[in-house]
Amino acid sequence: MAERKIHFVSLGCVKNRVDTEVMLGVATGGGWRIVDEPDEAEVIVVNTCGFIGEAKKESIDTIFELAEYKKVGACKKLVVSGCLSQRYPGQLAEQMPEVDHFLGSSDMMKLAEVLGGRAERMLVGNPADWVVTATDPRIVTQSRASAWLKLAEGCNRTCAFCVIPQIRGKQRSRGADDVVAEAERLVAGGAIELNLISQDTVAYGRDLAKDERRSLAEVVRRVADVKGVRWVRLFYLYPETIDEALIDLLANHPRVVPYVDMPLQHAADAMLERMRRGHGKDRQKRVVERLRSAIPGLTFRTAFIVGHPGETQAEYDELVEFVAWARFEHAVVFRYSDEESCSAHDLPGKVPTLVAAHRARKLMALQRRIAREKNRALVGREMDVLVEGPSEEHELVMKGRHAGQAPDIDGSVYLSEGEAHVGEMRRVRIVQASDW
Repeated sequence: MAERKIHFVSLGCVKNRVDTEVMLGVATGGGWRIVDEPDEAEVIVVNTCGFIGEAKKESIDTIFELAEYKKVGACKKLVVSGCLSQRYPGQLAEQMPEVDHFLGSSDMMKLAEVLGGRAERMLVGNPADWVVTATDPRIVTQSRASAWLKLAEGCNRTCAFCVIPQIRGKQRSRGADDVVAEAERLVAGGAIELNLISQDTVAYGRDLAKDERRSLAEVVRRVADVKGVRWVRLFYLYPETIDEALIDLLANHPRVVPYVDMPLQHAADAMLERMRRGHGKDRQKRVVERLRSAIPGLTFRTAFIVGHPGETQAEYDELVEFVAWARFEHAVVFRYSDEESCSAHDLPGKVPTLVAAHRARKLMALQRRIAREKNRALVGREMDVLVEGPSEEHELVMKGRHAGQAPDIDGSVYLSEGEAHVGEMRRVRIVQASDW
Protein backbone atom coordinates (compact mmCIF):
# COMPACT_ATOMS: atom_id res chain seq x y z
CA MET A 1 0.00 0.00 0.00
CA ALA A 2 1.33 3.46 -0.91
CA GLU A 3 2.55 5.61 1.96
CA ARG A 4 -0.04 8.13 3.11
CA LYS A 5 1.21 11.68 3.69
CA ILE A 6 -0.23 14.49 5.79
CA HIS A 7 0.75 18.15 6.21
CA PHE A 8 -0.03 20.37 9.22
CA VAL A 9 -0.13 24.14 9.68
CA SER A 10 -0.46 25.46 13.25
CA LEU A 11 -1.52 29.09 13.74
CA GLY A 12 -1.93 31.20 16.85
CA CYS A 13 -0.63 30.59 20.34
CA VAL A 14 1.57 27.88 21.84
CA LYS A 15 -1.49 26.28 23.45
CA ASN A 16 -2.65 25.69 19.87
CA ARG A 17 0.73 24.23 19.06
CA VAL A 18 0.29 21.60 21.79
CA ASP A 19 -3.08 20.68 20.25
CA THR A 20 -1.42 20.39 16.83
CA GLU A 21 1.27 18.17 18.34
CA VAL A 22 -1.45 15.87 19.67
CA MET A 23 -2.94 15.65 16.16
CA LEU A 24 0.53 14.88 14.80
CA GLY A 25 0.62 11.99 17.27
CA VAL A 26 -2.85 10.81 16.17
CA ALA A 27 -1.73 10.88 12.52
CA THR A 28 1.56 9.04 12.97
CA GLY A 29 -0.17 6.51 15.22
CA GLY A 30 -2.51 5.82 12.29
CA GLY A 31 0.41 5.16 9.96
CA TRP A 32 0.56 8.55 8.25
CA ARG A 33 3.86 10.29 7.42
CA ILE A 34 4.17 14.00 8.24
CA VAL A 35 5.51 16.02 5.29
CA ASP A 36 6.83 19.60 5.23
CA GLU A 37 5.49 20.45 1.77
CA PRO A 38 1.71 20.79 1.30
CA ASP A 39 1.85 19.75 -2.38
CA GLU A 40 2.94 16.22 -1.36
CA ALA A 41 0.14 15.64 1.15
CA GLU A 42 -3.04 13.67 0.66
CA VAL A 43 -4.50 15.35 3.77
CA ILE A 44 -3.82 18.95 4.91
CA VAL A 45 -4.79 20.09 8.43
CA VAL A 46 -4.96 23.77 9.44
CA ASN A 47 -5.21 24.37 13.18
CA THR A 48 -6.66 27.88 13.37
CA CYS A 49 -6.73 30.84 15.74
CA GLY A 50 -9.95 32.81 16.20
CA PHE A 51 -8.94 35.16 19.01
CA ILE A 52 -8.77 38.60 17.37
CA GLY A 53 -9.33 40.14 13.94
CA GLU A 54 -5.78 39.79 12.61
CA ALA A 55 -5.58 36.15 13.70
CA LYS A 56 -8.94 35.35 12.08
CA LYS A 57 -7.79 36.93 8.82
CA GLU A 58 -4.54 34.94 8.87
CA SER A 59 -6.48 31.72 9.48
CA ILE A 60 -8.95 32.37 6.64
CA ASP A 61 -6.19 33.38 4.21
CA THR A 62 -4.23 30.23 5.09
CA ILE A 63 -7.27 27.96 4.55
CA PHE A 64 -7.95 29.40 1.09
CA GLU A 65 -4.26 29.22 0.17
CA LEU A 66 -4.02 25.55 1.15
CA ALA A 67 -7.34 24.72 -0.54
CA GLU A 68 -5.53 25.35 -3.85
CA TYR A 69 -3.58 22.11 -3.31
CA LYS A 70 -6.80 20.20 -3.90
CA LYS A 71 -6.51 21.47 -7.50
CA VAL A 72 -2.74 21.43 -8.07
CA GLY A 73 -1.34 18.99 -5.48
CA ALA A 74 -2.05 15.55 -4.11
CA CYS A 75 -4.57 16.81 -1.53
CA LYS A 76 -7.84 14.90 -1.27
CA LYS A 77 -8.96 16.21 2.14
CA LEU A 78 -8.67 19.64 3.75
CA VAL A 79 -9.33 19.66 7.50
CA VAL A 80 -9.83 22.84 9.56
CA SER A 81 -9.54 22.59 13.35
CA GLY A 82 -9.14 24.81 16.39
CA CYS A 83 -10.52 28.09 17.65
CA LEU A 84 -11.87 29.63 14.44
CA SER A 85 -14.03 26.62 13.61
CA GLN A 86 -15.11 26.38 17.27
CA ARG A 87 -16.24 30.01 17.15
CA TYR A 88 -17.89 30.12 13.70
CA PRO A 89 -18.74 26.51 12.70
CA GLY A 90 -21.91 27.24 10.71
CA GLN A 91 -20.55 30.25 8.86
CA LEU A 92 -17.33 28.50 7.86
CA ALA A 93 -19.15 25.37 6.70
CA GLU A 94 -21.39 27.49 4.50
CA GLN A 95 -18.69 29.80 3.12
CA MET A 96 -15.92 27.23 2.66
CA PRO A 97 -17.16 24.32 0.54
CA GLU A 98 -13.47 23.51 -0.11
CA VAL A 99 -13.11 22.26 3.49
CA ASP A 100 -13.94 18.58 3.96
CA HIS A 101 -14.01 18.41 7.78
CA PHE A 102 -14.26 20.86 10.68
CA LEU A 103 -12.93 20.08 14.17
CA GLY A 104 -13.25 22.47 17.13
CA SER A 105 -10.82 23.48 19.86
CA SER A 106 -11.31 20.25 21.82
CA ASP A 107 -11.69 17.73 19.00
CA MET A 108 -8.07 16.78 18.37
CA MET A 109 -8.64 13.05 18.92
CA LYS A 110 -11.45 13.04 16.30
CA LEU A 111 -8.78 13.41 13.62
CA ALA A 112 -8.51 9.60 13.82
CA GLU A 113 -12.09 9.32 12.49
CA VAL A 114 -11.31 11.72 9.65
CA LEU A 115 -8.17 9.82 8.64
CA GLY A 116 -10.05 6.53 8.91
CA GLY A 117 -12.51 7.80 6.30
CA ARG A 118 -15.62 7.39 8.46
CA ALA A 119 -16.20 10.95 9.69
CA GLU A 120 -18.97 13.46 9.19
CA ARG A 121 -18.07 16.87 7.81
CA MET A 122 -18.97 18.80 10.98
CA LEU A 123 -17.17 17.46 14.06
CA VAL A 124 -17.13 20.60 16.20
CA GLY A 125 -18.04 19.53 19.73
CA ASN A 126 -18.36 21.11 23.16
CA PRO A 127 -15.10 22.97 23.94
CA ALA A 128 -15.30 21.79 27.57
CA ASP A 129 -15.15 18.11 26.57
CA TRP A 130 -11.39 17.64 26.44
CA VAL A 131 -8.08 18.55 28.00
CA VAL A 132 -4.79 16.97 26.97
CA THR A 133 -3.51 14.09 29.12
CA ALA A 134 -0.16 12.38 29.53
CA THR A 135 -1.43 9.33 27.64
CA ASP A 136 -2.55 11.25 24.53
CA PRO A 137 -0.27 10.78 21.53
CA ARG A 138 1.92 13.83 20.98
CA ILE A 139 4.94 14.69 18.84
CA VAL A 140 6.93 17.71 20.01
CA THR A 141 7.67 19.94 17.03
CA GLN A 142 10.05 22.45 18.54
CA SER A 143 13.67 21.74 19.35
CA ARG A 144 13.53 18.47 21.29
CA ALA A 145 15.27 20.22 24.17
CA SER A 146 12.29 22.51 24.82
CA ALA A 147 8.61 21.65 25.22
CA TRP A 148 5.34 23.30 26.23
CA LEU A 149 3.34 21.63 28.98
CA LYS A 150 -0.33 22.53 29.48
CA LEU A 151 -1.53 22.64 33.09
CA ALA A 152 -5.16 23.40 32.26
CA GLU A 153 -7.58 24.33 29.51
CA GLY A 154 -10.25 27.04 29.40
CA CYS A 155 -10.78 30.06 31.63
CA ASN A 156 -13.28 31.28 34.24
CA ARG A 157 -12.44 35.00 33.99
CA THR A 158 -14.82 37.51 32.36
CA CYS A 159 -12.39 40.07 30.86
CA ALA A 160 -14.38 42.44 28.64
CA PHE A 161 -12.11 42.10 25.59
CA CYS A 162 -11.55 38.34 25.56
CA VAL A 163 -13.35 35.50 23.74
CA ILE A 164 -11.24 32.66 25.17
CA PRO A 165 -13.89 31.36 27.63
CA GLN A 166 -16.40 31.20 24.75
CA ILE A 167 -13.96 29.30 22.52
CA ARG A 168 -12.19 27.12 25.07
CA GLY A 169 -14.84 26.67 27.77
CA LYS A 170 -14.55 26.88 31.54
CA GLN A 171 -11.28 26.08 33.29
CA ARG A 172 -10.34 22.40 33.44
CA SER A 173 -7.15 21.70 35.37
CA ARG A 174 -5.22 18.50 34.86
CA GLY A 175 -4.46 16.36 37.89
CA ALA A 176 -0.97 16.90 39.34
CA ASP A 177 0.09 13.29 38.74
CA ASP A 178 -0.92 13.54 35.08
CA VAL A 179 1.08 16.77 34.61
CA VAL A 180 4.16 15.17 36.19
CA ALA A 181 3.73 12.02 34.07
CA GLU A 182 3.77 14.14 30.91
CA ALA A 183 6.80 16.06 32.20
CA GLU A 184 8.61 12.74 32.64
CA ARG A 185 7.62 11.66 29.14
CA LEU A 186 8.82 14.94 27.59
CA VAL A 187 12.15 14.69 29.43
CA ALA A 188 12.54 11.08 28.30
CA GLY A 189 12.12 12.42 24.74
CA GLY A 190 15.01 14.86 25.22
CA ALA A 191 13.42 17.99 26.75
CA ILE A 192 15.49 19.84 29.34
CA GLU A 193 13.30 22.97 29.36
CA LEU A 194 9.58 22.74 30.24
CA ASN A 195 7.37 25.78 29.70
CA LEU A 196 4.18 25.59 31.80
CA ILE A 197 1.12 27.18 30.19
CA SER A 198 -2.64 27.54 30.47
CA GLN A 199 -5.15 30.35 29.98
CA ASP A 200 -5.00 31.32 33.67
CA THR A 201 -2.08 29.56 35.33
CA VAL A 202 -2.43 31.20 38.73
CA ALA A 203 -5.92 29.61 39.01
CA TYR A 204 -4.54 26.11 38.45
CA GLY A 205 -6.37 23.45 40.49
CA ARG A 206 -9.21 25.63 41.81
CA ASP A 207 -11.74 23.72 39.71
CA LEU A 208 -10.62 20.26 40.89
CA ALA A 209 -12.39 18.21 43.58
CA LYS A 210 -11.02 18.92 47.06
CA ASP A 211 -9.19 15.60 47.38
CA GLU A 212 -7.50 16.11 43.96
CA ARG A 213 -6.68 19.78 44.42
CA ARG A 214 -2.99 20.69 44.56
CA SER A 215 -1.38 24.12 44.69
CA LEU A 216 0.37 25.56 41.66
CA ALA A 217 3.58 25.72 43.72
CA GLU A 218 3.42 21.98 44.47
CA VAL A 219 2.97 21.06 40.80
CA VAL A 220 5.76 23.40 39.69
CA ARG A 221 8.10 21.92 42.30
CA ARG A 222 7.27 18.35 41.27
CA VAL A 223 7.86 19.17 37.59
CA ALA A 224 11.15 20.91 38.45
CA ASP A 225 12.25 17.84 40.43
CA VAL A 226 11.82 15.48 37.46
CA LYS A 227 15.27 14.02 36.81
CA GLY A 228 16.85 15.63 33.74
CA VAL A 229 14.95 18.95 33.82
CA ARG A 230 17.18 22.05 33.74
CA TRP A 231 14.69 24.92 33.32
CA VAL A 232 11.00 25.23 34.28
CA ARG A 233 9.27 28.43 33.20
CA LEU A 234 5.82 29.83 34.09
CA PHE A 235 3.45 31.60 31.71
CA TYR A 236 0.19 33.50 32.01
CA LEU A 237 -0.06 34.36 35.68
CA TYR A 238 -3.06 36.59 36.33
CA PRO A 239 -2.07 39.70 38.38
CA GLU A 240 -3.36 38.73 41.77
CA THR A 241 -1.61 37.82 44.99
CA ILE A 242 0.90 35.09 44.24
CA ASP A 243 1.41 32.81 47.21
CA GLU A 244 4.67 32.72 49.13
CA ALA A 245 5.39 29.12 48.18
CA LEU A 246 5.42 30.00 44.48
CA ILE A 247 7.54 33.11 45.06
CA ASP A 248 9.98 30.98 47.05
CA LEU A 249 10.33 28.54 44.13
CA LEU A 250 10.90 31.39 41.65
CA ALA A 251 13.48 32.92 43.97
CA ASN A 252 15.33 29.84 45.18
CA HIS A 253 14.71 26.62 43.25
CA PRO A 254 17.76 25.96 41.04
CA ARG A 255 15.60 24.74 38.13
CA VAL A 256 12.62 27.10 38.35
CA VAL A 257 13.62 30.05 36.16
CA PRO A 258 13.11 33.47 37.82
CA TYR A 259 10.77 34.42 34.97
CA VAL A 260 7.20 35.67 35.31
CA ASP A 261 4.81 36.13 32.39
CA MET A 262 1.92 38.26 33.70
CA PRO A 263 -0.30 40.12 31.19
CA LEU A 264 -1.31 43.32 33.01
CA GLN A 265 -3.33 44.76 30.06
CA HIS A 266 -3.44 48.37 31.36
CA ALA A 267 -2.52 50.58 34.30
CA ALA A 268 -5.29 53.18 34.68
CA ASP A 269 -7.94 52.29 37.29
CA ALA A 270 -10.90 53.28 35.10
CA MET A 271 -9.54 51.28 32.17
CA LEU A 272 -8.91 48.19 34.30
CA GLU A 273 -12.50 48.47 35.54
CA ARG A 274 -13.88 48.72 32.00
CA MET A 275 -11.77 45.74 31.05
CA ARG A 276 -13.28 43.82 34.01
CA ARG A 277 -9.85 42.97 35.36
CA GLY A 278 -10.99 42.93 39.00
CA HIS A 279 -8.16 45.10 40.37
CA GLY A 280 -6.55 48.51 40.01
CA LYS A 281 -3.17 50.11 39.39
CA ASP A 282 -2.14 50.13 43.05
CA ARG A 283 -2.46 46.37 43.31
CA GLN A 284 -0.50 45.95 40.08
CA LYS A 285 2.28 48.17 41.43
CA ARG A 286 2.36 46.15 44.65
CA VAL A 287 2.58 42.88 42.69
CA VAL A 288 5.46 44.19 40.54
CA GLU A 289 7.31 45.56 43.60
CA ARG A 290 6.76 42.35 45.58
CA LEU A 291 8.08 40.12 42.79
CA ARG A 292 11.04 42.41 42.04
CA SER A 293 12.10 42.55 45.70
CA ALA A 294 11.58 38.84 46.43
CA ILE A 295 13.04 37.25 43.28
CA PRO A 296 16.70 38.05 42.48
CA GLY A 297 17.38 38.47 38.77
CA LEU A 298 13.68 38.39 37.85
CA THR A 299 12.70 38.57 34.18
CA PHE A 300 9.20 40.12 34.00
CA ARG A 301 7.22 39.70 30.78
CA THR A 302 3.86 41.39 30.29
CA ALA A 303 1.29 42.49 27.69
CA PHE A 304 -0.91 45.57 27.28
CA ILE A 305 -3.93 46.54 25.18
CA VAL A 306 -4.27 50.09 23.84
CA GLY A 307 -7.31 51.56 22.11
CA HIS A 308 -9.85 49.65 24.22
CA PRO A 309 -13.27 51.40 24.22
CA GLY A 310 -13.27 54.33 26.61
CA GLU A 311 -9.49 54.77 26.74
CA THR A 312 -8.80 58.49 27.13
CA GLN A 313 -5.51 60.22 26.34
CA ALA A 314 -4.98 60.76 30.09
CA GLU A 315 -5.49 57.03 30.80
CA TYR A 316 -3.10 56.11 28.01
CA ASP A 317 -0.53 58.57 29.43
CA GLU A 318 -0.94 56.83 32.80
CA LEU A 319 -0.10 53.51 31.11
CA VAL A 320 3.03 55.02 29.51
CA GLU A 321 4.11 56.36 32.89
CA PHE A 322 3.56 52.92 34.47
CA VAL A 323 5.69 51.15 31.84
CA ALA A 324 8.47 53.72 32.31
CA TRP A 325 8.30 53.09 36.07
CA ALA A 326 8.16 49.28 35.95
CA ARG A 327 10.92 48.78 33.32
CA PHE A 328 9.78 45.34 32.18
CA GLU A 329 12.34 43.09 30.52
CA HIS A 330 9.79 42.07 27.89
CA ALA A 331 6.46 43.69 26.99
CA VAL A 332 4.17 43.39 23.99
CA VAL A 333 1.47 45.89 23.04
CA PHE A 334 -1.73 44.85 21.26
CA ARG A 335 -4.23 47.15 19.62
CA TYR A 336 -7.78 46.42 20.80
CA SER A 337 -9.71 44.12 18.46
CA ASP A 338 -13.47 44.79 18.52
CA GLU A 339 -14.89 41.26 18.80
CA GLU A 340 -18.67 41.13 18.41
CA SER A 341 -19.26 38.54 21.15
CA CYS A 342 -17.26 40.38 23.85
CA SER A 343 -18.86 42.75 26.36
CA ALA A 344 -16.37 45.49 25.37
CA HIS A 345 -18.02 45.56 21.94
CA ASP A 346 -21.05 47.31 23.49
CA LEU A 347 -19.05 49.94 25.38
CA PRO A 348 -19.17 53.61 24.30
CA GLY A 349 -16.08 55.63 23.45
CA LYS A 350 -14.61 53.61 20.58
CA VAL A 351 -11.04 54.71 19.89
CA PRO A 352 -10.24 55.46 16.20
CA THR A 353 -7.95 52.87 14.58
CA LEU A 354 -5.24 55.40 13.73
CA VAL A 355 -5.20 56.72 17.30
CA ALA A 356 -4.83 53.17 18.67
CA ALA A 357 -2.04 52.43 16.17
CA HIS A 358 -0.18 55.62 17.18
CA ARG A 359 -0.51 54.74 20.87
CA ALA A 360 0.80 51.22 20.27
CA ARG A 361 3.82 52.52 18.30
CA LYS A 362 4.68 55.10 20.94
CA LEU A 363 4.46 52.59 23.80
CA MET A 364 6.57 50.03 21.94
CA ALA A 365 9.20 52.71 21.22
CA LEU A 366 9.48 53.27 24.97
CA GLN A 367 9.68 49.53 25.61
CA ARG A 368 12.37 49.18 22.92
CA ARG A 369 14.56 51.70 24.76
CA ILE A 370 14.04 49.89 28.06
CA ALA A 371 14.83 46.51 26.46
CA ARG A 372 18.01 47.90 24.87
CA GLU A 373 19.21 49.21 28.25
CA LYS A 374 18.35 45.92 29.98
CA ASN A 375 20.16 43.88 27.32
CA ARG A 376 23.24 46.11 27.32
CA ALA A 377 23.46 45.70 31.09
CA LEU A 378 24.14 42.00 30.43
CA VAL A 379 27.34 42.70 28.45
CA GLY A 380 30.32 41.19 30.27
CA ARG A 381 28.20 38.68 32.19
CA GLU A 382 28.48 34.90 31.93
CA MET A 383 25.22 32.99 31.44
CA ASP A 384 23.93 29.53 30.64
CA VAL A 385 22.41 29.31 27.15
CA LEU A 386 20.23 26.55 25.71
CA VAL A 387 21.48 25.94 22.16
CA GLU A 388 18.61 25.83 19.64
CA GLY A 389 20.27 25.51 16.24
CA PRO A 390 21.65 27.52 13.31
CA SER A 391 20.64 31.19 13.19
CA GLU A 392 18.66 32.78 10.37
CA GLU A 393 21.62 35.12 9.81
CA HIS A 394 24.13 32.45 8.83
CA GLU A 395 24.16 28.66 9.02
CA LEU A 396 27.60 28.72 10.68
CA VAL A 397 26.34 30.96 13.52
CA MET A 398 24.41 29.10 16.20
CA LYS A 399 21.70 30.67 18.32
CA GLY A 400 20.17 29.90 21.69
CA ARG A 401 18.41 31.48 24.66
CA HIS A 402 19.38 32.45 28.18
CA ALA A 403 17.03 31.85 31.12
CA GLY A 404 15.35 35.24 30.64
CA GLN A 405 14.31 34.43 27.07
CA ALA A 406 11.28 32.25 26.42
CA PRO A 407 11.00 30.28 23.14
CA ASP A 408 9.89 32.27 20.07
CA ILE A 409 8.92 35.49 21.85
CA ASP A 410 11.86 37.01 23.73
CA GLY A 411 14.79 37.14 21.33
CA SER A 412 17.94 35.06 21.02
CA VAL A 413 21.59 34.79 21.95
CA TYR A 414 23.94 34.39 18.95
CA LEU A 415 26.92 32.15 19.65
CA SER A 416 30.41 32.66 18.23
CA GLU A 417 34.02 31.61 18.86
CA GLY A 418 33.37 27.99 19.75
CA GLU A 419 31.45 24.86 18.96
CA ALA A 420 27.93 24.21 20.20
CA HIS A 421 25.39 21.44 19.58
CA VAL A 422 21.60 21.62 19.47
CA GLY A 423 19.94 20.76 22.76
CA GLU A 424 22.91 21.32 25.04
CA MET A 425 23.38 23.98 27.71
CA ARG A 426 26.52 26.09 27.18
CA ARG A 427 28.19 28.74 29.32
CA VAL A 428 28.68 31.95 27.34
CA ARG A 429 29.98 35.45 27.92
CA ILE A 430 27.82 38.27 26.54
CA VAL A 431 29.96 40.64 24.43
CA GLN A 432 27.35 42.67 22.55
CA ALA A 433 23.62 43.46 22.80
CA SER A 434 20.84 45.07 20.75
CA ASP A 435 17.21 46.11 21.35
CA TRP A 436 15.32 42.85 21.29
